[in-house]
Amino acid sequence: MNLLSLLALAAGAAIAIQAAMNAKLGLLVKNALMGSSIAFFVACLCSLLAITLTSSQFPRSEDIRAVPLYLWFSGGALAAFGVGAFYFLIPKLGVGAMMSYALAGQIITANIISHFGWFNLPQKPIDIKLSFGTLLFVAGIILINGGLSSDNN
Repeated sequence: MNLLSLLALAAGAAIAIQAAMNAKLGLLVKNALMGSSIAFFVACLCSLLAITLTSSQFPRSEDIRAVPLYLWFSGGALAAFGVGAFYFLIPKLGVGAMMSYALAGQIITANIISHFGWFNLPQKPIDIKLSFGTLLFVAGIILINGGLSSDNN
């Protein structure tokens, strides 16, 4: 396992920890969206501080104007939905179940994005090996969450 793989594992662990902590924040302030807003506000402050400390060059106005309008808003809107849903669902499903379902959604969607090369990202066609691995992953999610019985949350 290389350094980038370890960093990716650490990022996944950080997401699980922050999701659990911020879901608790949402419970304590009695509003999952408020918890989400607080988390995004702090994340914005931390990101701005990191940019200030690490960036020697900022984007030119031409670069900023070249960004398609949908990219300015869609990522943030999807993040607000995803994070808000996490904070709402974790107290109901538990961290493990929520993370496992979320990972399944991420893997399936990432495979589709990669297959078509959306957003000008590297293209990786869905083949039999990837399909089988994804099916095994989804089967694992089903097993993690107690199988297919209807009495599960």
